[in-house]
Amino acid sequence: MSKPACNRALTNEQYHRDLPSVLEGTDEEVYRLLAQEFDRQQNTLQLIAAENQCSRAVLAALGSVVQNKTTEGFVGARFHGGCEVVDCLETLAINRAREVYGARYANVQPHSGTGANQIVITALLEKGDRILSQAMDQGGHVSHGAPVSFAGKFFEVEHYSVRPDTFLLDYDAIREQALRFRPRLLICGASAYSRTIDFARFRAMADEVGAYLMADISHIAGLVAAGAHPSPVDYAHFTTTSTYKPGGPRGGLILVGRDFDTAFRGRSDGPGQPAGSRRAVPLWERIEKNTFPGFQGTPSLNNVAAKAVFFKEMLSSEYRTRQFGIVENAKVLAEEFVKMGYDVLTGGTDNHMFLANVANFQPHGATASGNRLTGFVVQHCLEDCGVIVNMNRLPYDRHNARITSGMRLGTPIVTKNGMRATEMETIAKLIDRILTRVEVQGDRQYRLDPGLQCEAREQVRDLCARFPLR
Repeated sequence: MSKPACNRALTNEQYHRDLPSVLEGTDEEVYRLLAQEFDRQQNTLQLIAAENQCSRAVLAALGSVVQNKTTEGFVGARFHGGCEVVDCLETLAINRAREVYGARYANVQPHSGTGANQIVITALLEKGDRILSQAMDQGGHVSHGAPVSFAGKFFEVEHYSVRPDTFLLDYDAIREQALRFRPRLLICGASAYSRTIDFARFRAMADEVGAYLMADISHIAGLVAAGAHPSPVDYAHFTTTSTYKPGGPRGGLILVGRDFDTAFRGRSDGPGQPAGSRRAVPLWERIEKNTFPGFQGTPSLNNVAAKAVFFKEMLSSEYRTRQFGIVENAKVLAEEFVKMGYDVLTGGTDNHMFLANVANFQPHGATASGNRLTGFVVQHCLEDCGVIVNMNRLPYDRHNARITSGMRLGTPIVTKNGMRATEMETIAKLIDRILTRVEVQGDRQYRLDPGLQCEAREQVRDLCARFPLR
């Protein structure tokens, strides 16, 4: 009788080799959809300000065997065995994040930027406490306390606005609002604001009213890391960001600078409290305990590994140089739109993106029909031509969030793929050619000449072929 064949153990290289082929053989339908998404990204112009493109090294970490490990808690205090390797991975990610941002503390476990915000908010506040933040329709983010968000449902939120004449933050007005409202948490940072944010002035306001300051830098995190935008890390009590917007894996990050070991002030803490009645908990520990078990369970360790890879990339001179290129490309793109007569908010940009009020631009046929461009029409007619942007509600917009008057353009991906000022001029002229000739038939209805659509798609494909995914 012959002996049964032994299963030979695979090496690490063999186990992870040819993962796409393994997927194709197992689930052809999913493989086909992933291939279609690759083709979409390769053959269209990606100009969404909230998107970026991670490296193949980051993708490799995301698809690694570390995905199989489950644990809860933090390095050195896990609730599962077998954590010696992932402890090293998380420690590496933490140390690299601290180096990238000059922080004293880094928490790499949040599953998203929104999750990072919610961890900080619920670590600091009790139900009904007050938050002052930038309104979502004024350039803020939904997680900063919009009525539909977690924070908006459990805390008393008031929002500050940009000036209606310049669309810029009015720091004196925000200070007066803070003095009146007396928030326990002041939030700064935006998802649709194209100018430099003065974090020092926000910290001065927070100190004046006895509030904590949280800076959400998700959109400008790469610029901050490179010095292309001022850093809030030593001004804000807490700095939060997503890790995919600057070009890494999906996930979130919480940073603390000089305040990392400052004692947490509970609502019941005060001069009347007996000395020594409660151990002073430093801010970093408050955040850590509220991450687990307070807010989320096991971390996604494949994402933590990918974050470690990405933070190393962020320390490179190539990455830092690219961030200044992103800003320069955004400036050129905005300037081209201004020259062509578009209403660019604030007249330009200091960062990676800008907003344009397309409702103030009259394309072909608009005068006769009485219809004007909307963000919805712009987003969809450009997508028909292979140009990917997003509609965006503007401050004091007459349209709702499903239609909008705004178009938001960002340059992180096209810059990563090697495009420079010349290509920005080409892109601006291409978009103008499309928007000038679109026939607007309603807030959501339009007609685009099929010949123009084919010509535009061909131009986009040629441009993308010269600057492929990197």
